[in-house]
Amino acid sequence: MAKSELVVGLDIGTTKICAVVGELSPEGVDVVGIGTSPSTGLRKGVVVNIEQTVTSIKKAIEEAELMAGCEIRSVYAGIAGSHIKGFNSHGVIAVKGGEVGPKDVERAIDAAKAVAIPLDREVIHILPQEFIVDDQRGIADPLGMAGVRLEVKVHIVTGAVTSAQNIIRSCHRSGLDVADIVLEALASSKAVLTDEEREIGVALVDLGGGTTDLAVFSNDSIKHTAVLALGGTNLTNDIAFGLRTPMASAEKIKIKYGCALADLVRPDEIIEVASVGGRDARRLSRQVLAEICEPRAEEMLALVDQELIRSGFKNLIAAGVVLTGGTALLAGIQDLGEQIFNLPTRIGFPMRVGGLRDVVNSPKFATAVGLLMYGAEKEGVEKRFRIRDENVFNRILGRMRKWFVDVT
Repeated sequence: MAKSELVVGLDIGTTKICAVVGELSPEGVDVVGIGTSPSTGLRKGVVVNIEQTVTSIKKAIEEAELMAGCEIRSVYAGIAGSHIKGFNSHGVIAVKGGEVGPKDVERAIDAAKAVAIPLDREVIHILPQEFIVDDQRGIADPLGMAGVRLEVKVHIVTGAVTSAQNIIRSCHRSGLDVADIVLEALASSKAVLTDEEREIGVALVDLGGGTTDLAVFSNDSIKHTAVLALGGTNLTNDIAFGLRTPMASAEKIKIKYGCALADLVRPDEIIEVASVGGRDARRLSRQVLAEICEPRAEEMLALVDQELIRSGFKNLIAAGVVLTGGTALLAGIQDLGEQIFNLPTRIGFPMRVGGLRDVVNSPKFATAVGLLMYGAEKEGVEKRFRIRDENVFNRILGRMRKWFVDVT
């Protein structure tokens, strides 16, 4: 299998590291391999122990290589964490020659990104929302249009330089090149949202282990992004503390019996809970577990709702809310979401991939599959580079700047 045909998405999460290998085909991308490994070196989406992260990445990559029957050298890596900040910007230029050309688009985007960014932060994405030629609004691609004034509205995503560096270093030490760093909420949106939802207006909520990522779309463009430092790990901590059980046992209980709405649980349901320190296991009502889960799940979704209201875009999301990520598998969370958001809510599963689609057909694989789809779109458009080159981080940032800016 030629290397150029393969794309790999690497989701470096707080609870698990997942690598998905895809093969480019005329119809899109086919999943040919997947590898997962428990993640121990991250807290709230940020690398805190490089050695542990490297070990986990290697394990996930080896598993994916065995399944796909290939050698993985380059990955599209996800980035999350509460350090991620997104904001909207606006640029205006005069069109040269009366017709909008590629250089005009680049200059307009360059004008939009001319905002003061602190030295410890760097631009991760510049995402065009719409172009305005003279007074004609809502233009997706202005190339070739007649006009004298070009405006662009963009969404700029920034992150802490050190957090991005640590992700790159972890991949480097695992023997991998980084083809690109991608905001995880943006990646997940490519895997779980339909074109109609993006057009009408939708909020994607990726409920991960350490973070909850939010992305709002309307008119087929991204309007708002946010990352909240709260996730499924907080739920596991609550269960471990409330039921006095080890963390590993609390995680298993959450996955198997957890419920976000106590009303959905029958009072006669009994679960077995492992005790700490070698004591005998205890039998408890499942309702007790649900009463522990409900307040935390409610808090997570209420914080997302507050962020939606604060952003001013809640009235744009006519298609409602899509919940994805591992914590979206919690029973009853869809019903709880509809109560809190007062909007239609569904659970988002990865779509639009072929091959081993049954293997990745779970919300917990949404980010990894999305990274794969993002990579498939970019493959062949962007020239690859090796992470072992000198001053690699500056080169990555340099290439990010060149997405829309002409360096000549």
